[in-house]
Amino acid sequence: MRYPLWRLGVFVAALVWPLFWLYQAWTDVLGPDPGKVLVDRLGLGALVLLLITLSMTPLQKFTGWAGWIAVRRQLGLWCFAYVVLHLSAYLAFILGFDWSQLGVELRKRPYIIVGALGFLCLLVLAMTSNRYSQRRLGARWKKLHRLVYAVLMFGLLHMLWIVRADLKEWAIYAAMGALLLVLRLPPVTRRIPRFMIKKASSAKKA
Repeated sequence: MRYPLWRLGVFVAALVWPLFWLYQAWTDVLGPDPGKVLVDRLGLGALVLLLITLSMTPLQKFTGWAGWIAVRRQLGLWCFAYVVLHLSAYLAFILGFDWSQLGVELRKRPYIIVGALGFLCLLVLAMTSNRYSQRRLGARWKKLHRLVYAVLMFGLLHMLWIVRADLKEWAIYAAMGALLLVLRLPPVTRRIPRFMIKKASSAKKA
């Protein structure tokens, strides 16, 4: 396995936050409604991890370091884990595992449907993020994993619906997502290696 310490560092960094938030909830630091705070933090954490995952390819192209790609799958799986925890916390702390209330919530709050669509797309990605699926699907694997862009759209729309009273924070994440999508456009992607070559040449001359 390449970059073992780097991989371990990413694993620990992703793991520590849910444990820390649970500790805060246990010690009554999260206020009068710790369940809702946990739901919100896990959802936001999933979005942040998704953006970080999408940034791995551009970072590799800009720096030439393969370590970014080495942790991309791990980050994607952690994003899925955060979404599962987010959904579990919602079912436990908001609905109290009252499944009849779920239908009411779906009618009253359409953003839950949007979130569920994002979760289903992410579930497909998580189930196929292994070498066996890559070999089995062949060229279709890359096409399938473009669903990550749909996950980003669903995630941003889900957040927008929730925080529409205050759009400042949402706008920051939306801008980050837009930038990462632009960096994947073929005309932009083709220019990145040229930029790296010019940068390397300038460094040698200096």
